[in-house]
Amino acid sequence: MGLLDILFPISCLGCGNEGKYLCNPCLSKVGNAKLFCLECHKSSIDGATHAKCKRKRSIDFAYATWDYGGVVRKAILKLKYNFAYKIAEELAQEFVEKVKRDVQILPKNAILIPIPLYKLRENWRGFNQAEEMGKIIARNLGWNFQPEALIRNKMTTPQADLKGKERSTNLLGAFGLNEGNSQLITNNLPLVLFDDVLTTGSTLKEACKVLKRNGAKVVWGLTIAA
Repeated sequence: MGLLDILFPISCLGCGNEGKYLCNPCLSKVGNAKLFCLECHKSSIDGATHAKCKRKRSIDFAYATWDYGGVVRKAILKLKYNFAYKIAEELAQEFVEKVKRDVQILPKNAILIPIPLYKLRENWRGFNQAEEMGKIIARNLGWNFQPEALIRNKMTTPQADLKGKERSTNLLGAFGLNEGNSQLITNNLPLVLFDDVLTTGSTLKEACKVLKRNGAKVVWGLTIAA
């Protein structure tokens, strides 16, 4: 145990018991995410985009593990506003364990691409939570990790602060393919866009458009919660 652990003991964000940020009893109270088609927002098996809804640049699947509630929600909010690296590590590890235990549909070989933050926001926050967690998830699932595949072209209002159509228009033109990353498209591996929370899916959809516009065949969305 290090000095920081003695001075600032790790305690569960749900119940306050010491030892972990997400203790097993609190984590077990969080339900599974309700998966839906990102085009029509109706229920969908495995988060697949319905065949009748699919367009040329639609995302193919959008998979999340937990419902956005309880100790999972508290952990994600801490990540966004409290610069908490250790919480990110623990949440990512718990995510990997749940995926390995419960999920059979994810591709065996893939490239994980975290949703980028705009540089000013990343500098202010100190880290990109999607990148920090994505690195751990990719390593444990045996996927390639490409944190610089996409760039964020402009500062946007946080999606949580917006409603309805504002969420989709807010992100128009927000992402671009980083120069020198065309090989990600041409090797034909599934591309997995990773973010912390899936709400309306506007962020994943806009990032997917960039990848498919550049020739990507299969694009997944993967999030901690929805």
